[in-house]
Amino acid sequence: MILLLLGLAWRPDGSDGLDPDEELVRRFQGGDKAAFSDIVQRYQDRVYTLSLRWMGEQEVAEEVAQDVFVALFRSLDRFRGESRLSTWIFRVTVNHCKNRRLYRRRRKVDQHEPLEGLRPDDDAPVRQLPDDGPGTDTRVHRSEAGRLLQDALERLDESHRTILVLRDVEDLPYEEIAEILDLPRGTVKSRLHRARAELARVLSRVIGPEDIFE
Repeated sequence: MILLLLGLAWRPDGSDGLDPDEELVRRFQGGDKAAFSDIVQRYQDRVYTLSLRWMGEQEVAEEVAQDVFVALFRSLDRFRGESRLSTWIFRVTVNHCKNRRLYRRRRKVDQHEPLEGLRPDDDAPVRQLPDDGPGTDTRVHRSEAGRLLQDALERLDESHRTILVLRDVEDLPYEEIAEILDLPRGTVKSRLHRARAELARVLSRVIGPEDIFE
């Protein structure tokens, strides 16, 4: 699957299936503001990862993640459980990322050269990522792969980037992505197919296809 080379896809932690989110919300709305710390603990890494893959810069992603939790704290009293807490949190995160990118674009601080300095019609030799075998530093491999992949994500259409991050980085189910983006499930699946094809096309200009797919 595309993006597994990042080593960042979230997986369930093997818990007994009980979701404490509803209890945490109930506690918070009942006056136990300390419950919010537990919500932050549960979601801070995933909110940051989503923000980083959207924004492409660690410092900006940290700022966005902080803004997201400030907004959540201010509005959690009004949360009525019409969707899962995670769905609501990711929807807020996506909206904050969109707004920040729009703001940065208007301020012209988000200008950068295309991937590896390529223009869309340029030719370049295909690069091979380091072999992830014995004697290879896996962290270097992932760092290089992550940098190339982040540059590629930056070149995608916004809707395609969103779908890829939610599905292939956050590993969210189609139903939850559809709810976050207010799209039919079928549209999510078809858009994801096009997004993966676009990402593969971009990456194939600088690395070999064996480094894009399993």
